[in-house]
Amino acid sequence: MKLKGLILTLLALGGTLQGAGLRLEPIKFGDMQNWYTRDIKESAIIGGDTKRLYEIAPTGHTTGNKAYRNLGGSPWATSNVYAKVSGVVKTSCAVTPATVNGQKMAKVEARMEHVKALGIINLDVMVAGTIFLGEIVEPITSTKGPFGKMSMGMPYTKRPQALVFDYKVDMPAVNTRIKSTGFGPKKTLQGRDQAEVYVLLQKRWEDEKGNLHALRVGTGRERYNKSIPYTKGHQLAIHYGDITKQSFYKPYMGLLNGDKAYYAKNSKGKLVPVQEEGWAPADAVPTHVLLMASSSCGEPYVGTEGVTLYIDNVAFGF
Repeated sequence: MKLKGLILTLLALGGTLQGAGLRLEPIKFGDMQNWYTRDIKESAIIGGDTKRLYEIAPTGHTTGNKAYRNLGGSPWATSNVYAKVSGVVKTSCAVTPATVNGQKMAKVEARMEHVKALGIINLDVMVAGTIFLGEIVEPITSTKGPFGKMSMGMPYTKRPQALVFDYKVDMPAVNTRIKSTGFGPKKTLQGRDQAEVYVLLQKRWEDEKGNLHALRVGTGRERYNKSIPYTKGHQLAIHYGDITKQSFYKPYMGLLNGDKAYYAKNSKGKLVPVQEEGWAPADAVPTHVLLMASSSCGEPYVGTEGVTLYIDNVAFGF
């Protein structure tokens, strides 16, 4: 299946690295050294400020309210978005570069976006910082169905043993989350939010109506509910086949279907949900990989302000 613009194809950096017994194949721009910035002017009705958004791509800069598409062969997208809803331009930026232990990393954080309309109407929206392999279709034109604005995953046919990365987690010592959509009052929910990283391998196909289907080939997913100091070369193991009977299995590692399905572009360039219909045999070869790192693991517009995940040097380990 062809995805719009082969820019989403995974390009391993030249050469390989050795580490912790694994041969590492870095994901292009996964060293988080290069950032593309764009300055977007929000509508006067909400203050008219110019906001800077960051993208994981070749170093560069643009000014102006323009939709972003992955640049320079970068396979990465972020939750930093340019939205234009009912003619009103608004931005969101929860992913930025940051320096930790002398290393430039991607900083993804949960934060409250404050909006004041006409100087008198105050709106608060909880947003999560997220980076993933795929693309965002801009401009965002509504707040409904956020998954339907993301094309998740990219072609990939290898079978790595693990996803390897450097990371750090800052977790506030609270056991509540805030739900704030900008419409209606904020709600306080019980339970601690968690940052997470996952890598999922799928075998996809398209039917005659353009619907996308998949079998789950490989699964690596973990969540973090406490602060974790800067750690180099962390290995997130990828398990193949049906893992539901394994001791390490957690419900959140299950199949993504129904309302949980992520979207991707079919052969006609239309964004449609990818329904995972079962588990592939343990020796199956994937066609696509999904990879995401996020400051939240809950539903949209729910999170704990201050939860922050730093991530760097993302690679597949063999």
